[in-house]
Amino acid sequence: MTETSQSTSQRSFMQLKSFINQQIIGQDSLIEKMLIALLADGHILVEGAPGLAKTRAIKVLSQGIEADFHRVQFTPDLLPADLTGTEIYRPQQSTFEFQKGPLFHNLVLADEINRSPAKVQAALLEAMAERQITVGSTTYPLPELFMVMATQNPIEQEGTYPLPEAQLDRFLLHIKIDYPEPEHEKDILHLARAEAIGDFEENNNEDYQAISQQSILNARNEILDIHMADSLEDYLLQIILATRNPGAYGEDLAKSLQYGASPRASIALDRCSRAKAWLKQQDFVGPEDIQDMAYDVLRHRLILTYEAEAEGLTSDDFIKELLCRIAIP
Repeated sequence: MTETSQSTSQRSFMQLKSFINQQIIGQDSLIEKMLIALLADGHILVEGAPGLAKTRAIKVLSQGIEADFHRVQFTPDLLPADLTGTEIYRPQQSTFEFQKGPLFHNLVLADEINRSPAKVQAALLEAMAERQITVGSTTYPLPELFMVMATQNPIEQEGTYPLPEAQLDRFLLHIKIDYPEPEHEKDILHLARAEAIGDFEENNNEDYQAISQQSILNARNEILDIHMADSLEDYLLQIILATRNPGAYGEDLAKSLQYGASPRASIALDRCSRAKAWLKQQDFVGPEDIQDMAYDVLRHRLILTYEAEAEGLTSDDFIKELLCRIAIP
């Protein structure tokens, strides 16, 4: 897609990406995947060691759009009502009044989500899947623009509650991030010093205009119009179907996988591939867009066999091998 044919929504997102890149250094992949999730109307699970700007990333994203943001620190003593809200008795009127919880914000950071028990995770599940909250007999709709970014710390496993497969499937993407490159570390030092003395905010953010929620909704409609050839659509579905019948591509793959991806994965891979192409200012989806998104879409939806895990095989290894064996149209 040429510069002249660039839509207003695309220009807005290019400015948003530049705005975030100024404040988040060395995590280009995370920034791109956050924007893809925003465009594809989904939630993301981010896994990485402490100090890799996971919390900062979603906070900066909320500053770049006209949306409100709330962070929830997940702990073992967290209750479902701490997320959804609760009914408070007003003695003056002799009535109950519902006080909304943090899930009624546009962007919600569920920090260290696997530290809370199943009841809390179930409350979050309804919000993510149904875009609504039920308290007692009353159901409350969530904002049209609603995105959950959950984080997991892969280092500490003591005192954690692994997310059930049903909830993992609700996440559009499972993103794994690593330490920044050495050349970026120096830029991070400079940014931290500039922020400490107030120079960064003064010199970099004053001219930026936050994106409206309507622009985001318009962009989501544009993405659905991105062209995908029939052969590529078949290729996309072939990848998903191969996870359910891996034996067609080798006995070794069949022995490695216990359960494959659901139809929700097909929808996720389709939307994310289109969003990635749109962000690249293309008006069509290429096979590389599908392949690039396959890892983040599938890694949390595949259940490996015990034998495969014992041999050190990961979901990423399986996806890589599967992509090598499926012919590109």
